Order: sequence, then structure tokens, then C-alpha cells
Amino acid sequence: MLTRALGVAALALATLVTSQPSIAQDNMVDSIKKRGSLRVGFATFVPWAMRDKQGGFVGFEIDVATKFAKDMGVTLDLQPTAWDAIIPTLIAGKFDVIIGGMTVTPARKEQIDFTDPYSNSGLGVSANKQLASKLKWPEDYNSTSVTFACRRGSTPCAYIEKTFPKATLRQFDDQGIGYQEVINGNAHAWIGSEPLPTFKVVENPDKLFKANSELFEGGFEGMGIEKGNPQAVKFFNDWIAKNQAFLKERHTYWFKSRDWASLVPAS
Repeated sequence: MLTRALGVAALALATLVTSQPSIAQDNMVDSIKKRGSLRVGFATFVPWAMRDKQGGFVGFEIDVATKFAKDMGVTLDLQPTAWDAIIPTLIAGKFDVIIGGMTVTPARKEQIDFTDPYSNSGLGVSANKQLASKLKWPEDYNSTSVTFACRRGSTPCAYIEKTFPKATLRQFDDQGIGYQEVINGNAHAWIGSEPLPTFKVVENPDKLFKANSELFEGGFEGMGIEKGNPQAVKFFNDWIAKNQAFLKERHTYWFKSRDWASLVPAS
């Protein structure tokens, strides 16, 4: 009888433990508040996050992270990180959240959790006039004679590999260097999140053109959080839901205008 009672008690305890959130789940938001700072991982992308003329950071993501930290009552601790290392660095606990224009994809959802979308964008292409002006989009670009450039570890790189398997793909950690390769005629085209491809054509009209004027492969961006923190995801989702007007206004400023161009060094 005692053995049976102990077995029932053990089963009840196991059920209670598995049905309750873990300590990490309970305490992530509390830990941020206790620490007094929100550690945000991001990579530099125009106009998501950029160095300004004083060496600081400006951009859509910076505005979002700044307001989130302020509303949370903590300071903002920006953690610039190489894009292809940003998910492993989050998982390693170096920062609390990725706010960095990360498109939600099935592969990424296997590694981390995402909030609800807080922005949406599509891809665009800018091409070298001398190399690609006679090529038809997209059929002529799937050729062994064509070279694409993209940001390493990004959604555009995956899109190029899937859509243009015959083409050569060059991946760059620094998007500025990659774009310069297209401008210099060492690659036919760059695919990236808009509005950067359009901005680059505006800045380099003698060298670049839009091979396709329409957005393609549209996606939604979410904030990335290490798995196992459902209460934190809910906390971030609640903030996103309450700040739709702010997010729309800031997205319009950074993505639909060039009013901010004087803040950053000329590219």
C-alpha cells in the first residue's frame, strides 16, 4: 500500500513539474528588469541599423529597440553581431533578443522562437548596367555566366540558391563590400531586402539599374528569442500589439523616405 502511495505521489509530482513553466521561462523578463538593461542583438543593414556620422547606430531597428527598452524601464544594450552568427550568439545567451530585421522562416523557427511580426518587407534586385542590361529577368539570370552577390546567411542568399541554381553565388559578411563588387562589375546583381536595392540604384544611376521593379519573396520580420521562454514571447507580443501606430510611422520614415540620409556617411 505504501509503495502504491509513493508511486501515485511521484506521478503527481512529475505531472506538476512538466505542466509548469521552467524557471527560465518564469524569469526572463524579470531578469532583464533586475539587470536593468535589455541586450539586443542585431547586424547592420540599411536602413534597419546603420552607423551614423558620430559612430553610433541609427535605423528602424534602433528606434524599435530604443522605445521597447524605454517602455520596459531599462537601458538599451546594443550588441552588433555578424549576421551569420546572430542565432548561435542568441542561443549562447550573449543577448536577450534579436531585433534585426530577421525574416521568420521554418528553418529559423526550428532554432529559436519568434514574436508576432512587427514589420514586413520584400526582396529587390539591383544589377550592373554594363553586365546585365541585356538580360531578361528572371529567365536569363539562371545561367552559369551570371554571378549574384548577397549578405551571408540571409534570406536573399537562400532565395538565389533556390531560384537561380545555375548561377554563381558570392556571399559577403559586409553588404557594403558586396554592393561595391556589383558596382565595380565583378558581379551581375545584388538581391537584398528593400529598400536598399532601390536606394543603391538612386545613388549609382550610372552603374546600376533595377532588373525587376516589383518586390518578390515577401516576408515578415519578427523578434527572435531563445526557445523555452513563452512568457517572454507573450510580453514582446503585447508590446508589438500596443505599438502598431509607432511601428508603422517609424517604418514609413526609414523605408519610404530618404529624410535620414544626412545622418549617415555617404556610401
